[in-house]
Amino acid sequence: MKFLAILFTAVIAMQWGTDFETAKKTARQEHKLILLNFSGSDWCAPCILTRKEYFENDAFIKMADKNLVLVNADFPRRKKNQPAPEQVKKNEALAEKYNKEGNFPYTLLLDAEGNVLKSWVGKPEEPVEKWIAGVEAVCKVHK
Repeated sequence: MKFLAILFTAVIAMQWGTDFETAKKTARQEHKLILLNFSGSDWCAPCILTRKEYFENDAFIKMADKNLVLVNADFPRRKKNQPAPEQVKKNEALAEKYNKEGNFPYTLLLDAEGNVLKSWVGKPEEPVEKWIAGVEAVCKVHK
């Protein structure tokens, strides 16, 4: 039973939102930072690897649950994976503001007002544990 509780907690913690305005409100209320990730979930190999190796890492999930509001702006190419038209517009608006070069993956650490504190172009080059520690360090400075 304890295993199921841990598994359930990990699944809940890994909830990536898609609404940036809601994320900002949540970040303000919970005194957290926002991790915004631009991805191409069905075509971008580095995006898929970043998700699997970094964002699905147990240590990241645990750290993110305490410190981050997670937002994914996904730009899939396959028709069957397309988000609703209103979500496409929101993602495009986020890209216009934060990802004008069209980098994938592109990950940003933002404060609750949407100001960029740190960013990573592409899949992080440092080992996952070091990357997580770096994100957590920025979170501690900005609490």
